[in-house]
Amino acid sequence: MKEYKDLLRLVLENGILQENRTGVKAITYFGTQSRYDLSKNFPLLTTKKMAYKAIFHELIWFLRGETNIKYLVDNDVKIWNEWPYENFKKSKDFRNETMQEFILKIKNNENFAKKYGELGPVYGKQWRNFNGVDQIKNLINEIKINKYSRRLIVTAWNPTEIENMLLPPCHSLFQFYVNSKNELSCQLYQRSADLFLGVPFNIASYSLLTLMVAQVTNTIAKEFIHTIGVAHIYENHLDQVKVQLERKTLDLPTITLNKNIKNIFDFSFSDISLNNYISHEPIKGKVAI
Repeated sequence: MKEYKDLLRLVLENGILQENRTGVKAITYFGTQSRYDLSKNFPLLTTKKMAYKAIFHELIWFLRGETNIKYLVDNDVKIWNEWPYENFKKSKDFRNETMQEFILKIKNNENFAKKYGELGPVYGKQWRNFNGVDQIKNLINEIKINKYSRRLIVTAWNPTEIENMLLPPCHSLFQFYVNSKNELSCQLYQRSADLFLGVPFNIASYSLLTLMVAQVTNTIAKEFIHTIGVAHIYENHLDQVKVQLERKTLDLPTITLNKNIKNIFDFSFSDISLNNYISHEPIKGKVAI
């Protein structure tokens, strides 16, 4: 995707190398915006192979209001494992278990999973129960009855619960908009964005969410707009980013949703089909905790 490559170049050329809480320095640039057309294809990165199954499962997990990694672990999704594992290592029950041993315990021991697989009141909790408010349910209902509203907003940033989260929300607020052509767009404000590891996931996830919302509200998916506060490229990802910029962008895939789904909470993994996805080889990078 040209838009993603442009974002990488913007930060590389204009950002400043500085320290942050992770201990891994990052080239940082404040304030970016990218736009992705959803009318013809699906913006899933092709310059490296994406774990799209993890993206789909994570979004379903969010929509279910879940905050424990057990569902993700059971579906071989690894993107949230580091945070509960690091938290477990600080506990009195830690016996030098490896990450692999920790994940096996989450998978096979319900009591262990309940205690140590919990991330705190992160995205799913805030989307479905923000101080007692089901924001997703309200969003869908509002689009159906008042689609031109300028208040079609969901926020994951809940100051009263931030201290109880293992990772405060990076993608913190999103807003939907329906124009007079019945076209639906979504804009995400992301306070902090790891451009190599996280952002390709975020683009695909919120684009998929837009397609789902469009289907259940009888609107037409038009555009995903990605607004970022602190965009950054970690120092230990610079070689990987260079490889991506050198690779040719390939044709984008498309998404097909099960047309029988009329309630957004009824979507399952099997209701989402990715078509004609061709990409370059994967590029690995270590997440900064």
